Amino acid sequence: MGKWTAEAIPDLTGRTYVVTGANSGLGLESTRMLAARGAHVVMTSRDRLKGEAALARIGQDVPGASLELRILDLADLESVRAFAEGLRNDATRLDVLINNAGVMMTPQRTTKQGFEMQFGTNHLGHFALTGLLLDLLAAGDDPRVVTVSSTFHKQGKIDFDDLMHAKGYSPTAAYAQSKVANLLFGFELQRRLTAAGSPVRSLMAHPGYSNTNLQFAGPTGWRKALMHVANPLMAQKPAIGALAEVRAAVAPDAVGGQYYGSPSLFESRGCPELVQPSRLAQDPQVAARLWDESEKLTGVFYGI
Repeated sequence: MGKWTAEAIPDLTGRTYVVTGANSGLGLESTRMLAARGAHVVMTSRDRLKGEAALARIGQDVPGASLELRILDLADLESVRAFAEGLRNDATRLDVLINNAGVMMTPQRTTKQGFEMQFGTNHLGHFALTGLLLDLLAAGDDPRVVTVSSTFHKQGKIDFDDLMHAKGYSPTAAYAQSKVANLLFGFELQRRLTAAGSPVRSLMAHPGYSNTNLQFAGPTGWRKALMHVANPLMAQKPAIGALAEVRAAVAPDAVGGQYYGSPSLFESRGCPELVQPSRLAQDPQVAARLWDESEKLTGVFYGI
């Protein structure tokens, strides 16, 4: 079989996708690809002006694109609840949720509810969002949740005694924890969906090393300087990196519990294929404990 590229995306007419963090990087490229094949895409952005600029840009690139912009700040659970309530009140159809947005290697900061910024945004925000939208997804056609992780998850561990990294904060360690949490959530979600007989499937993806503004928006100091040097030399185009989450979201043969990523050069480059997560990411006991903690922290209880 050949490489999986955008040409493999089937006709998506009549299907609705929510893409978090759709105003730039991987989210922008995923939205462009989905819209080009006829999908209606609900783009989310925490910044209205940036979101409107992205919507206009895709509208120019994809004439007739079916798009709408909604504000969502994953670092604020009140915003997450308001977003989900808005979709429900507007009777918005939902077939696929792509949990794409994220922050990377930020200085020590907290979300509105006081969670460490990376864990709170990358994991808890998407955990809450998925739970609040699960009923809408269950009524969709071939419904899926796609959660985006990173190769950095292989460096991650879950410190249940210090989930917020209050002791000896490390931007890299906190980021790695949030990314392994994404995979623990994705695999555990699939286990619970299967046990409940739900039609929704949970899949996961990572973009390899992609040249996006994620590497510049969060890191500071030497980390940011390193990205400025390494990105132009080593990183692949975001349109390639985004293919992994798009494949998980649209491929007819995709199966719940699969994890797609760039396969070459230590999973840094290439069109998406199935890749292997770390042993920790697949640990059902750690996943179940993290799930319980996440429900308590967010106040979103799945009931599955």
